[in-house]
Amino acid sequence: MKHIKIAAGLAHVNYGRIADIVIAADKAGVDYIHSDAADMHDLKNMQLMGGHQIIEGIRPETKLPIECHFYTETCDRLFIEKIAAAGANMLILPAEHFIGSQLMYIINYCREFGIKVGLHIGGYTPLAFVEEAIYDIDRLQIIVHGVDETDGKDNWGWRRSAVDLVKRARKMIDEKNPKCELAIDGGLRHNNMEPLLECNPDVVILSSAIFKDPDGIDAAVKKCRKALDDASVKFNLK
Repeated sequence: MKHIKIAAGLAHVNYGRIADIVIAADKAGVDYIHSDAADMHDLKNMQLMGGHQIIEGIRPETKLPIECHFYTETCDRLFIEKIAAAGANMLILPAEHFIGSQLMYIINYCREFGIKVGLHIGGYTPLAFVEEAIYDIDRLQIIVHGVDETDGKDNWGWRRSAVDLVKRARKMIDEKNPKCELAIDGGLRHNNMEPLLECNPDVVILSSAIFKDPDGIDAAVKKCRKALDDASVKFNLK
């Protein structure tokens, strides 16, 4: 049975209690801590979220890998140096903003400071944006949010291509860089992600599913872990 990893996303937590929250998630059995960050432009509903200060604050509380998922239009060597020094193990950036020679520098900076690098495919961004970079990245993260048939009031559903997109991403990774992790992200819950789990991801990013569950963090992780393990058996994932 394949062990699909859980990355506990910190986008929807009480930052005043973030150390305790990370400790609880670690004890509940998650595999990664997923620390989101944002500039003023790329994630309009969470501007200026996170950064190296958050990573520095939670690093002493867990031995789990910490990944910095940075929603941004720009990134430089100094930012990478800061998050690496703070204790991050991976930097994930939007594929639509990092392409061509700029991305080559980013990959080299990450290697210089000893952290992994990933790209995310955001809403309406085509998979083709990572066709060349896929050989040299450590994670491809598919954000499944889209407009769908929602009411337009910040009530995001899945993009209509979600399942097909994740399937094509899996095929691309298997053919070009099997060491690259395939991750899925965006409104995932223990009771709605089975169609995407059939596509054989390696990592699932879960935020509200863990941190907004009325039964608490430990119970929420157990629900999600069961859903992942059940899907792994059902679809014979390897």
